[in-house]
Amino acid sequence: MRYAETGYDLEIDLSTGNIERVERDPSLTETLLGGLGICVKTMWDRVPPETKAFDPENLLIFSAPLLVGTPAMSCNRTAVVTLSPQTNLLAYPMMGGFWAAELKYAGYDRVIFRGKSPRLVYIWIHNDKVEIRDAEHLRGKGAVEVRELIREELKEPNAAVCAIGAAGEHRNFLASIEQGRSSSSRLGGGAVMGDKNIKAIAVRGTKDINLADGAKFWAHMKDVIDYINYRNANPIPDVMTILSGIGSPQEMVHTDEKWHTENFMWGNARTRRRGFWDEKISVEWPKTQLSAIKRLISCFNCPQHCGALISFRDVPRFKQKCFTKMTYCMGAYVDDLAFNFSISQKATEYGLDGFGTPQCLAMAVELREAGILTEEDFAGTDEYPPCPPAEDKEGTFYWLLDRFALRQGIGDIMADGTYWMGKRIGKGAEVYAHNTIKKHEQLPLKLGTIDPIYYLMYTTNEKISITQIEGNWPQGAFPTMEQRERFIKDWPQLPDDHFKQYLLDWEPRGENSIPYYPKPHMCSEIVDWMEMLHNIDDATGFCCGMSSFCLKPPYHIHNIPKLVSAATGMDLDEAGIKKIVNRSRNLHRAFNLMRGMTRADEVPPEDHWKRRDHEYEEKLLDTYYLYKGWNLDGVPTRERLEELDLGYVADELEKRGILKNG
Repeated sequence: MRYAETGYDLEIDLSTGNIERVERDPSLTETLLGGLGICVKTMWDRVPPETKAFDPENLLIFSAPLLVGTPAMSCNRTAVVTLSPQTNLLAYPMMGGFWAAELKYAGYDRVIFRGKSPRLVYIWIHNDKVEIRDAEHLRGKGAVEVRELIREELKEPNAAVCAIGAAGEHRNFLASIEQGRSSSSRLGGGAVMGDKNIKAIAVRGTKDINLADGAKFWAHMKDVIDYINYRNANPIPDVMTILSGIGSPQEMVHTDEKWHTENFMWGNARTRRRGFWDEKISVEWPKTQLSAIKRLISCFNCPQHCGALISFRDVPRFKQKCFTKMTYCMGAYVDDLAFNFSISQKATEYGLDGFGTPQCLAMAVELREAGILTEEDFAGTDEYPPCPPAEDKEGTFYWLLDRFALRQGIGDIMADGTYWMGKRIGKGAEVYAHNTIKKHEQLPLKLGTIDPIYYLMYTTNEKISITQIEGNWPQGAFPTMEQRERFIKDWPQLPDDHFKQYLLDWEPRGENSIPYYPKPHMCSEIVDWMEMLHNIDDATGFCCGMSSFCLKPPYHIHNIPKLVSAATGMDLDEAGIKKIVNRSRNLHRAFNLMRGMTRADEVPPEDHWKRRDHEYEEKLLDTYYLYKGWNLDGVPTRERLEELDLGYVADELEKRGILKNG
């Protein structure tokens, strides 16, 4: 009997229509746990380095990680793993909601798609019944609308449905996969789904998940629940409100956005608007937000309420969470929050990433202002009207959103993202694509002095998104020793107590402040800790808002191995789980190196910090690479790979000339 997992994958060949239920080797769970870890191994084994995102040989994997479907609270993530059309590297955008749990209850841990369907289809999984169904009648339908249409068609109101909108159908590189109150948004998973001609995947399951030791598992969970209740009742003092609790950032609850609107950048990650949050805005924005929120909502088996059902004026209902409640306003320089709720509903139906899309639209506005894009680029055709004049900021953004999602006119160039947009337009447009790492749009944030911890997290993390590696370590030094001592007094999540001294010695100004403190070896330890936690989450299915992303979370390195052991029957301790996720991380690194990634790609946007020290940055990177067991090219050494039972990876890296001299 398999515990926690089902032990089975669904293999669907879209080109032939063949569907197979395949039992998976149990040793994969022992060596890689599940979720991202096992998916990376599948991609390594089956997708050659020469394969591109839109090749039939590329796989699209939907994975329910190891502990999803068990009683573990907030363990509900779906890992979507494929090649990114934007970066040509591995993409693994995660989403919450109910989909992964339904897949487990239907009897599967993963759905692996290969090939391409000759027509638009959707997949219906209902326990042992799996169908490829025609979806031509759903072509062009919105990602939210189509979910309801499929439930009605199947007469199954409780089916979990993930779907793409028109952006995915048109292979927009920023296309998302929408599902429930969550989405798999970054790095173009929706574009690959559209390229394979999959409109949606509906799943409903009624089977059981077995636990190896249910009593022990629940005993550990009761401790977790007690801590969740404690943290909800006791927000962390001395930090911003948005960082004081647990769960995803509570943007649907908090209405004071002075920090975001005055510190994050407006337009194409361009302008900081100091003083924006004035007396008028501080009344209007909260009023608009509260009028838009019908109710707060949760993901599967989660006590937090991080998302919201939006019912705003005459806009069709949709669900939203986090920073996207203001990204379109900030991208368009529009001061009315009502605009954001309206346009983000349309963007959600199109199925688009709410972080990167506003930057793409804003870059087009900048290029229009600069004369690099001319009025001919904004003219109408038989298909669509001309763009409103530049002074109509809202109208311009709506027009650009339509062109962008549907790849019409200038939108066909915009739809590849800002990096490729600059390359394709030329004429100096490249310099306007100033906020990417590895060709992928970053949060619209520009800062003063380089932060050494964030430098490493920005440049080296495989998700290429800062929110998918930061977390348990505070974002800045506490001003007073009293505050530091208060913070470390109750910090059971630490992997080792020596981290406390790093925090005690860390000061906002002076010798022990950024950029030269924490020192390079300390930064390497801290970043390794952060990425370890995120890799554990991505293998087990925990929401990072309850584990790796927030300060002092309920789940951490000391209790997750106990939960995994009780659930699966594995004898797993902290050292064991660290080795497993290090194995996954190094295999992931090698996969991307095989696809052409090099040290030269691991750089932040040049303007991310005003005050840079490039020589020191190289020292930081050197120190981190060596700490990880990599050479100065950022390639894992043979010794390190063999420690992780990845000798076959070293062989392949040497064969291709990527790993030299061991």
